[in-house]
Amino acid sequence: MSFWLSQLIYFGGNDLAGSKPSGPDNEGTLSGFLGTVERVGNAVPHPAIIFLILIGIIIVLSTIFGLMGTSVVYEGYDVALGDIVERESSVRSLLSPDGIRFMLTSPVANFLAFTGVGVILVAMIGVGLAEESGLIATLVRKLVAIAPRGIFTFMIVSVGVLSSIAADAGYLVLVPLAAAAFHSLGRHPLAGLAAGFSGVAAVFLVNVFVTPTDALLVEVTNDAVRSVNPAAQITPVGNLYFMIVSSIVMAIICTIITEKYVEPRLGPYTGGVPVEVHDGLTDAEQRGLKAAGRTLLIVVLIIAALTVPPIPWGILRNQDTGGIMSGSPFMSALIILISTVFLFVGYAYGRAAGTIENMTAAIGLIVKTWGGLSGMIFLLFVIANFIAFFNYTNLATVLAVNLADILQAAPLGATSYIFLFILLVALIDIILTGALAKWAILAPVFIPLFMRLGGEPNLVLAAYRVGDSPMNVITPLNVYLAVMVGFAQKYEKDAGIGTIVALMLPYTVVLLVLWTLMLVAWYLLGVPLGPN
Repeated sequence: MSFWLSQLIYFGGNDLAGSKPSGPDNEGTLSGFLGTVERVGNAVPHPAIIFLILIGIIIVLSTIFGLMGTSVVYEGYDVALGDIVERESSVRSLLSPDGIRFMLTSPVANFLAFTGVGVILVAMIGVGLAEESGLIATLVRKLVAIAPRGIFTFMIVSVGVLSSIAADAGYLVLVPLAAAAFHSLGRHPLAGLAAGFSGVAAVFLVNVFVTPTDALLVEVTNDAVRSVNPAAQITPVGNLYFMIVSSIVMAIICTIITEKYVEPRLGPYTGGVPVEVHDGLTDAEQRGLKAAGRTLLIVVLIIAALTVPPIPWGILRNQDTGGIMSGSPFMSALIILISTVFLFVGYAYGRAAGTIENMTAAIGLIVKTWGGLSGMIFLLFVIANFIAFFNYTNLATVLAVNLADILQAAPLGATSYIFLFILLVALIDIILTGALAKWAILAPVFIPLFMRLGGEPNLVLAAYRVGDSPMNVITPLNVYLAVMVGFAQKYEKDAGIGTIVALMLPYTVVLLVLWTLMLVAWYLLGVPLGPN
């Protein structure tokens, strides 16, 4: 496997071969290209402004195609009949009397109906408290401290992958810690930075757990699914098997890239920064972790007692079928359960470690977390109305049906569609980095398209995860790329954007290729992406 990875790295990142990413010649070569990318990127406005512009565009397009009487005939699911029937959809203008009334009367309802808002707020009650109490940072430091030398790089990457459940903690805590840890072991600190950054960002959209981001992506997906089949929906665990396997396999690949290519290319560290001595966890932090561990065990046992036994004792099972995964209270309450676990565990840690004095202080930390979500809430308001307006016009249906007709007539197989979609997502990620923002644009078009071609929404979402994640480490529009430059400059004063991009480009190339091939093989073998 190492041989094939080295070949992919060589051919995919040939500009990096034989030179250090932080070398002056390399940075000078890359800076011209990156300067152009940065100038283009700086011209891209805030995501909320992008969606406001898109709303303006669909108003214009709906008016034009509405006046032209554009319509399509297709087969759709009829809930009342419980069968596939022939339907006709015509483009509806947002500047018609009905359209204007809809735009003026529906925004509040659109926002309240967009359940992603409630999902992120509820999830961050627990996750936010755990982060603000210091539990997440302490756990990262503990895991790094106890990792055996032989699997140290893998542990760094794996913790980075897992950190996506706690928003930005991985970027701000794990990456600088990984660089310092590599440095303390006599290894190049930039190799540690690359390993941590690859786990946090290049494998961002998969995890062994269901994260708040997953719930948001699923809600946007279901909005698109209902445009084809109002009775259908997917669940937050629809990609769980694929996510768990991807988390492990991609962590292994990132480890191999770091140890077999990036670190040897960097060579021995000669930057002159003295090794920092870490005293480990304080007594208070140790007490906090012990309290958190005991609390975690108790909460998990309580949830298991409500879920594992057969009905009627298993009250969180589906009371009709006895199942856990399909249509059960357990699945419906998954976000609440995740938030509850983090809430109790974070509070127990805070009380024992002395970072939370009482319940009032805990509430203050939750309020602080919600305050930090204000920008996202505004973005979700704009996205919710963009989706509602787009669906009202029927433009998505017309576009999807026409694209489906073209693709059905084209001599392409399902695997070709997967390749093309992943490539499209990767290219868009260069100018629009937000995972939710991109999906809100792509889902209303490609979910109906793939469904009409016989594809499963979960397959499209899995392909989106593959296309989105690897690009995060090289796009200049990732706000944390500048933060990575700051971390790198601690060890290499001349480090710049070119340094980080050159350092991370092999991860992007190799992950995109191998991860795509893994998804295609998964599809061809007919392996379920998650619980049905």
